[in-house]
Amino acid sequence: PGKTEREGRGCVSSAARPADPRMIRLRDVQKRYSRGEQSVLACAVDSLEIAAGEQVALIGRSGTGKTTLLHILAGILRPDRGEVEIVGARMDRLGEAARDRHRGRHIGMVYQTFNLLQPFTALENVLMGALFGRGAGGDARLRAEALLQKVGLADRLHHRPSELSVGQVQRVAICRALINDPELVLMDEPLGALDLKLRQEMQGELKRLQQELGVSFVFVTHDQEEALTMSDRIAVMDQGRILQVGSPEEIYEHPANRFVADFIGQTNLLEGTVEDSSTVCLANGARVQASSDRPVGTAVAVSLRPERAHIAATGAVEDRPSVEGVVDRVTYLGNARVYTVRLDWMEVEVREENRPGAALHEPGAPVSIWWDPGAVWVVGDE
Repeated sequence: PGKTEREGRGCVSSAARPADPRMIRLRDVQKRYSRGEQSVLACAVDSLEIAAGEQVALIGRSGTGKTTLLHILAGILRPDRGEVEIVGARMDRLGEAARDRHRGRHIGMVYQTFNLLQPFTALENVLMGALFGRGAGGDARLRAEALLQKVGLADRLHHRPSELSVGQVQRVAICRALINDPELVLMDEPLGALDLKLRQEMQGELKRLQQELGVSFVFVTHDQEEALTMSDRIAVMDQGRILQVGSPEEIYEHPANRFVADFIGQTNLLEGTVEDSSTVCLANGARVQASSDRPVGTAVAVSLRPERAHIAATGAVEDRPSVEGVVDRVTYLGNARVYTVRLDWMEVEVREENRPGAALHEPGAPVSIWWDPGAVWVVGDE
């Protein structure tokens, strides 16, 4: 095949990209681990598809099956049942040697600890990745140098990992994963070892690199902001299962259930029951206008994000949905103040932008918490 745009940027294009734009397809996948005489469900995915060029975050609590799913996608683990198609190959049907070959040719991996070899330089570590895939060739060194230059390490080619910062080590690990021009890159907590400022910088760097190269990225993270910032779609997992897959906006604005609403970002869950298709009766008897297709009498919660809630002195709110309470504490964050308000039956948080002239409310002050119509979302246990 002739030269491609990606080759001109220092990467090699596959001789035959899969015709199917879906890079990943999983059906009825299940993996269990044995613990003594017990069998523990580690991962159970009914269906998951990821398109070519997508960046997808796997997010959930510790021990919820994210890394297990990532290893199934990599071909490191074979599921107990189900179909796993990765870059045109049924990984669940391949033997161990064939899975290793397919992974080396089509999949790049970035581990949480980076796993660089200390005696070797940055350039040599990147070239190590070429030994196990289709990148081993006369121009591998040129590709490795081009990748390291692309991530700002042109002057660090001959430095060993101990001579590099944590952020630079991470970039070397990413280049090693990209040296074989994979269609898919899998990353396990790729930014977890970085401090906050560097992590934020690398979020943008990874997003830029992924868009520039057109590679599919699937990464595990505990950092919700990281998932919202970097991904095209997010898969929220709990107890081995995917509860919701959607764009960052869909996951945040329209969570599928209580777990997703509570896990992604901060929210207030006002308990109540469905009164009709457009009304929820809260625990204190207040009625909230909120659409729901659940049966009348169903126990639900109204999700109200702290930044969507507003606070005012008692009696100052008219013609707005509201609840009454007393300020318990105030947390100053610089760009905002977070008010924790004690209601009769629960506490809620309100995040108010710290702007000139904003009214301040001291602990012990009676207040009304109000919100605009459409600012709430009904969630259940399903």
